[in-house]
Amino acid sequence: MINLTLRQFRYFEALARLGHFGRAADACAISQPALSMQIKEMEETLGTPLFERAARQVRLTSFGEEFAGRAREILRAVDELEDLARASQARLVGRLRLGVIPTVAPYLLPGLIGNLTRMNADLDIHVRETVTPKLLTELHEGRLDTAIVALPVSEPAFTEVALCSEDFVLVRPRSEANLPVPTPDLLREMRLLLLEEGHCFRDQALSFCNLQSALPRELLDGSSLSTLVQMVGAGIGVTLIPEMAVAVETRSADVAVSHFPEPQPRRTIGMIWRNSSPLSKQLMQIAAVVRDTALALPGRMQPGAPLGAGPR
Repeated sequence: MINLTLRQFRYFEALARLGHFGRAADACAISQPALSMQIKEMEETLGTPLFERAARQVRLTSFGEEFAGRAREILRAVDELEDLARASQARLVGRLRLGVIPTVAPYLLPGLIGNLTRMNADLDIHVRETVTPKLLTELHEGRLDTAIVALPVSEPAFTEVALCSEDFVLVRPRSEANLPVPTPDLLREMRLLLLEEGHCFRDQALSFCNLQSALPRELLDGSSLSTLVQMVGAGIGVTLIPEMAVAVETRSADVAVSHFPEPQPRRTIGMIWRNSSPLSKQLMQIAAVVRDTALALPGRMQPGAPLGAGPR
């Protein structure tokens, strides 16, 4: 009988995901020699290598690739057993692994963390901020409990709950404040600053302007909304940002903000989690706090459908 420990499975998963002993050891909060020893013991127990070791990187062997898929299934099942125990309680306690997209996190999280902590002081919140595709992968793999994203994500494995919607606004140099708001056709002719590839907000802005993702040269990319707004203030071009970002991002920039006429570009913000999660009832309680926090932000935030009224 093969005797592998759950701890070894977690060490293996971290190394397989990160591809580096030092980073995996940091993620597991152990020393690198201790991690190396545990992986070596796993390989000796299994009788075959799991990783190819190089000077700066490790790669899974062909057996390691197959083993990794099974290991993730085991870890996800163990996590769901823990969640099943937590689901028996009226409210969520212990760890909450929450993913948030970058165009929401800086504006929503300060108020949200405070509200969640006041609601439940026993909640241990771990936040992961990254782009939607990575959040979906980590949800699938059981490394996140839930995520706040722009809807729809249209993943059959996930429950989607719409929380609120918000408009996109035009940010342009202050010297252009009195000019008419450009139509989408005119925006296509301007130097439009957008987030780099991978951000769903970029795709939504491109859709509004009826532009393809393969951008012409006059469109420029930025790594954050803050960078885009500062570039506009420097006279480099114009950009679109979501309503919730206006108060934070424009307070120190020499820019003007304008709303588009109807039909205005807008997005829906919601929470998603695995259909199989035993914590669905408790996550719906969390979703109510997220919704209330978002609706309290400055701007024209609009509520979504009543919670519990048929999430997808």
